[in-house]
Amino acid sequence: MEINKETIKEYANRYDRRSKGTDDEIAANEITKWFKTHRYLDKERFMRVALWKSKRPQRHYASNDNAIVKEITQFSLATKNEEVRLKVLFAINGVSYPIASVILHFAFPDKYPILDFRVIWSLGIKQPKSYNFAFWQKYCDNVRDISKEMGESIRTVDKALWEYSKEHQTKEK
Repeated sequence: MEINKETIKEYANRYDRRSKGTDDEIAANEITKWFKTHRYLDKERFMRVALWKSKRPQRHYASNDNAIVKEITQFSLATKNEEVRLKVLFAINGVSYPIASVILHFAFPDKYPILDFRVIWSLGIKQPKSYNFAFWQKYCDNVRDISKEMGESIRTVDKALWEYSKEHQTKEK
């Protein structure tokens, strides 16, 4: 993908048109609204966030206790240590790097992108066998740099890169 302001806007707009009125859009709006007044997730909202990203581990998400979800997410969002902020979320059943990235993205939309194989592909980065903190940091820095350079939000860049992959990745395999 040629990354420039025009392609970022074009693909982000395509993403928005495709997702308009869907459950995903409704969930994203609800999550965004929740985080404007709360610095934690309860189990209900955690389920909404996690299912927005991936429905496969639903039984793991559902096995979490409300009080534990609230305390862990509250601690994660309060700490200043980047690695702790991310990794403490792994104590919640079903949470790994991609789900943690969604929680952090919606809690701090100007700071964290959503980790996704589609965005990795669009960036031309080799998909690792497993994620680690060094990869996460590099990924975040890459998306943040594009956001800053293009003068667009991290979410706009994220949507554009995801949509580009959705439209092109299988065609080029």
